[in-house]
Parts: sequence; structure tokens; C-alpha cells
Amino acid sequence: MGYRALVALAWLVGLGIDQATKALAVDRLTDEDDVRVVGSLLQLHLTRNAGAAFSTGTQFTVVLSCLAAVATVVVAVIALRARTTVWALALGLLLAGITGNLADRVFRAPGTLRGEVIDFLMLPHWPVFNVADICITVAAALIVLQAFRGIRLDGRREDRS
Repeated sequence: MGYRALVALAWLVGLGIDQATKALAVDRLTDEDDVRVVGSLLQLHLTRNAGAAFSTGTQFTVVLSCLAAVATVVVAVIALRARTTVWALALGLLLAGITGNLADRVFRAPGTLRGEVIDFLMLPHWPVFNVADICITVAAALIVLQAFRGIRLDGRREDRS
């Protein structure tokens, strides 16, 4: 499988899982009751987030939506240059996370570019999150790993002498 195909696969699988789980959360969960999945370690708790990470910037939803749209284009262009499996996977997952939350902002209430992101996964002492957030976090970890390993986007190793 080529690197561009891997980017597309990671993006579409991540986006599909994100949107499917959000649809299930909206359909099956209520704002009041938590569902214990693994005791108190992992619970399902439906929230709607108009802001960014940790519900910050709730008054800037339109700005966040526009920034996410720009980030989508930038990451997609960068992803075209990926020449390693890890870079392709990382950028595909990053696209999945960005577009997953952007889709909520575009298509969910209260309206276009002002929509609220659906969050539903809850860990103790941590803000509620979703699959798109997991995709972004895994992508960030892979990008940091590549940076520490000195592996550039084109697959060449940086000279650290």
C-alpha cells in the first residue's frame, strides 16, 4: 500500500469511527446519566462542547471552526509528502481528528461553524473527550516519536552530528 493510500485509510477509518461513535452517543446517552464501562475508570458521559480542548474558548466557536478548516488543508498538503508508514499513519490520524471535530462544528446545532462537538468518553480527573481527540493525541505522539528519532517527512534521517 502506498503512503498516500495509508494516509487516506487512516483518515477515513478514524473519521468513520469518530462519527459513528458520536452518533451512538447522541442516540443512546443522556446528559444526566453516566454509563460505567470499566467501573469508575472509563465511563460514558454525553457532553456538548462549543469550545476547544478542555472547553476553553467557547465564545470563539466560529474562529475555531475556521482554524480547523485551514489546518485540514495544511495537514492534507503536508501528508502528500509523507514517505514513511509512521508519518503517513500520523498525518492520516491527525486529519481524522481535525475533520471529525470540524464535522460537528459544521453540521451540529446550534448552526454552521457554531456547532458543538460531541464528547462522551470520561476518565477520572480528565475532561470528557471523543475518538477524534484520541486520533489527534496518537498522531501527536507519533509525530514526536519521529522527531526524536530524527526521521523527516520524506523518510530521510536528520544528520545530528
